[in-house]
Parts: sequence; C-alpha cells; structure tokens
Amino acid sequence: MKKANKIIYWMATLWLSLGMFATGLGQILRVKTGPAGVDSLTHLGYPLYFLTLLGIAKILGVVVILSPKLPLLKEWSYAGFTFMMLGALYSHLAIDASFVAIIPALWLLILALTSWWLRPSSRRISWQPMAVHA
Repeated sequence: MKKANKIIYWMATLWLSLGMFATGLGQILRVKTGPAGVDSLTHLGYPLYFLTLLGIAKILGVVVILSPKLPLLKEWSYAGFTFMMLGALYSHLAIDASFVAIIPALWLLILALTSWWLRPSSRRISWQPMAVHA
C-alpha cells in the first residue's frame, strides 16, 4: 500500500469514526440539537426509539472498523454506515431540506467509502476459491 493511500485511509477512518461515535453517543444520550439530535430526527419524522438503535449501531460499527481483525464484520459495518448515510440523505431530500442540512451525512458517506476503498489488505476479507470436486 502506498504511503499516501495509507495516510488518506487513516485520516478518513479516524474522521469517520469520530463522526459516527459522536453522533451515536449523542443519539443514545438523546442530545436535543445537532445533525443527529432529537430535533433533527423528529423533524425528519423518525420516532425517538430509533435514536437508540442508530446510536448503538454506530458505536458498535466504530469498534469493529477500528479493530485490527474481524474483516467480515468490517464489511458489514461499512455497509451499515453507507446505508445509514444514504438513508439520511434521502430523508433530508424527501422533506426538501437545504443543501447545508445534507452536508454532514454526505461527508460521512464520502469518508466511509474512502475508508472502505483504501483499507489495507490486512483489513479485507481474503477470498479463497472453492475446490471443485469431480
């Protein structure tokens, strides 16, 4: 892995992790304001219990992505983060929110995709072709 890619990977991964952990913790603690706070999610039409689910999923995903092992769970975490941010983008667009309102979700989506794309081989699933028995 090139040194530049490694630096970009870790910058994207740490920024993604910080963003997901901070919003996840805020959702578990039911923080009122902010891009993932109570006011924002109720404005989008989501019930309050959904905050807890999102918060726990984000924190667990961060733990998995930062761990040196668990490549299959990493794939699921990246997929989960991607689906969460696509859902957030769609939710904002569905209520005709301003571009400023979608920036946090768009930025986290870009970070998740960058981190996933540039992850080192040690953090990837190694696929072995199955033997064909005749």
